[in-house]
Amino acid sequence: MIRIIACGKVKEKWMKDGIQEYEKRIRPYDRIELAEVQDEKAPESNSAAENEIVKKKEGERILRLIKEDEHVILLDLKGSTFTSEKMAENLQNLYNRSRNKITFVIGGSLGVSPELIQRADQRWKLSDCTFPHQLCRIIVLEQIYRCFRILHNEPYHK
Repeated sequence: MIRIIACGKVKEKWMKDGIQEYEKRIRPYDRIELAEVQDEKAPESNSAAENEIVKKKEGERILRLIKEDEHVILLDLKGSTFTSEKMAENLQNLYNRSRNKITFVIGGSLGVSPELIQRADQRWKLSDCTFPHQLCRIIVLEQIYRCFRILHNEPYHK
């Protein structure tokens, strides 16, 4: 089973439609589940200390949803980058090691708490670019779908 835990709600219809489309495409390969946790208000006037409190609260909400037997891949700007082929290989290795619960975590707009970083089994940097965290859901889902297509030697990845 693949799970994505994300902070905040997706509001735009086109994003919701994209998420639903990739969920539908992934289902023939594995179960997919999306969970959202409430994000904290984080005005630009927040101090650094207030922003750390925001990350801590959001991190606690996310950590409550993660079970001990899950392999957690945290989206993190300080994580490792992977080609699609390497990510597919990574997923295959996790399945081969009987890691049947793979959870991708997308934190809030300020980043994630140290506790969440510590819980992560892997840290994945999507890109050197910065994306809105809601858009990251579509990108992660697309990459998961691409991984399954690669692993099954099916056309899509070019």
